[in-house]
Amino acid sequence: MSSEKEFLNTYRQDDYPRPSVTADIVAFTIRAEESENYRQNSRTKLSLLLIRRGGHPFKDCWALPGGFLNPGETIEQCALREAEEETAVRPDALMSVGLFSEPNRDPRGWVISNAFVSIISEERLRWKPGDDASDAQWFDVDFTQEENGDFILVLTHGDIRLRAVLTEEGSSFGRSSFAIKDSGGIAFDHARIIATALTALRSGAKEFAYLFDFLPETFTLAQLQNVQETIMNISVLPANFRRKIASLVEETDEYTRGAGHRPAKLYRRKR
Repeated sequence: MSSEKEFLNTYRQDDYPRPSVTADIVAFTIRAEESENYRQNSRTKLSLLLIRRGGHPFKDCWALPGGFLNPGETIEQCALREAEEETAVRPDALMSVGLFSEPNRDPRGWVISNAFVSIISEERLRWKPGDDASDAQWFDVDFTQEENGDFILVLTHGDIRLRAVLTEEGSSFGRSSFAIKDSGGIAFDHARIIATALTALRSGAKEFAYLFDFLPETFTLAQLQNVQETIMNISVLPANFRRKIASLVEETDEYTRGAGHRPAKLYRRKR
């Protein structure tokens, strides 16, 4: 053929197999459990939004919010649209955590998923039923490694407890990939996606990335430290934390207000 135009006139996409493409959203929040003693600080937990699937496959199982890419949109636009459709909240930002393309990961056929992390405050969530979801709830997250090397992912909401077992396949660029030994009732390969997102979130939190996304514009240093401890499931010495975070924050002229607590200085992220 003598020209690109002639080539394109004879080219047929249908001559080549093509997968369906989806976006899955791993939406996190940090939720407070109020203490009965007003002098004690509230305990906080890292929580993950799951939907209960209203149709097949995996009917009545819990899954990540998400859906299929529409013609004419980018995968990022798809993720934002799906998040808004299933939570009534449009995230301010999304972080890509990986491409999941294992054969047979979806019983409907050849489906490739692009996974994104989103951070949504519990107060902003206004869920409404969609075509694929019959319910949506925040699940508290516990993710640990056992002595035999297995990773245990436990997601809890009230009396519902999902427990998946995974193994680490490898690690590159600071992120781990996983294989599922037991899905624990979590739909598709979403246990694998969640584990990958959690390791990426913890890696970023260790270097103080993403911490500010869980907080309002102004915050106390104790609140900022609490976010890091909650995500990473660790305890940090306040003096060490404040020394390391000092170059990333700046004081405001404001203080906290509230009965039973000594006013604390409010800070903001340094731009």
